[in-house]
Amino acid sequence: METTVRNKQVILKHYTKGFPEESDLMIVTSPDTMELKVKPGSSAIMVKNLFLSCDPYMGTFMREPDSGSSDSEVAVETLSLLDAFIPGKPIAGVGVSEVIDSDDPSFAKGDFVWGIVDWEEYSTVSSFGRFKIDMSINVPLSYYTGILSVTGLTAYAGFFEICSPKKGETVFVSAAAGAVGQLVGQFAKLMGCYVVGSAGSKQKVDLLLNKFGFDDAFNYKEEPDLNAALKRCLPQGIDIYFENVGGKMLDSVLMNMNVHGRIAVCGMISQYHLETQEGVKNLQVVVYKRIKMQGFLAFDFVDRFSKYLEFVLPCLNERKLVYVEDIVEGLENGPAALVGLFHGQNVGKQVIKIA
Repeated sequence: METTVRNKQVILKHYTKGFPEESDLMIVTSPDTMELKVKPGSSAIMVKNLFLSCDPYMGTFMREPDSGSSDSEVAVETLSLLDAFIPGKPIAGVGVSEVIDSDDPSFAKGDFVWGIVDWEEYSTVSSFGRFKIDMSINVPLSYYTGILSVTGLTAYAGFFEICSPKKGETVFVSAAAGAVGQLVGQFAKLMGCYVVGSAGSKQKVDLLLNKFGFDDAFNYKEEPDLNAALKRCLPQGIDIYFENVGGKMLDSVLMNMNVHGRIAVCGMISQYHLETQEGVKNLQVVVYKRIKMQGFLAFDFVDRFSKYLEFVLPCLNERKLVYVEDIVEGLENGPAALVGLFHGQNVGKQVIKIA
């Protein structure tokens, strides 16, 4: 194996406004070589990155932080493992890596791990927040960018911990063909719920109906009246809404919620990159229908991760769950894949395969 390399990275060129574009990112190969060794006494580990996760929240971290904004508070207080991106430096996210050198006795050369890494071929990282992968579990390594890491915990915590589902209830999932939405819908079916999803193409709607087992689904881009679409697919109303979109979708859902309905607010991807965000007009419904509406982050439920694995691994082994990934090969194709995420170009969990 090589002892020195020139590291390839994806760098943020400048802070973004509006929707991120490929031109906001650049591929850089370091002019200097780096030694594939960690310094003795550093307690660090060096890893070769294999898979990287593309996630919607990453776009919000490409904007200039405002010390008085909620974005800054999220970055500093709740996502302490992942600082806001800085121009001239690599962007970062969840990745799967192989340990190639270690000064931490808990990790050995040849171990596979997942955690937050920079978008680059090789990284020197702290062992804190690094999770060793049990290779006896027979699943693709790429699953640890999604269903067996933050994405899976997000779906599990939002649905089970916040929404407290009951058999026979009606569930609506927006962005249902995405990384989180596909899991929420299937978790709901396992609970015996009636499940409807929305997505942005015929291909994705077919996926919801024919692969993920949703009871009904619609293409929101072909629906001039979202309220009518929801009444058509969910005439009995909505008990649980898993919110990934925001804006007009949320407004329409609120009018179709049942009394004592629950809404888990995972994301609002339709609003992240608008100069002026859309207002929600129907919030008064929350009062007279006594709706529980709660925002959350997966990091709020880290203590439930082992409980989640106990739930999801048997489901995978028994093929009770289907998990779809959209894998793009090559770090150089990472910017296009990440930007495509904000325009709904991915089908399933978007992953970059480096090696």
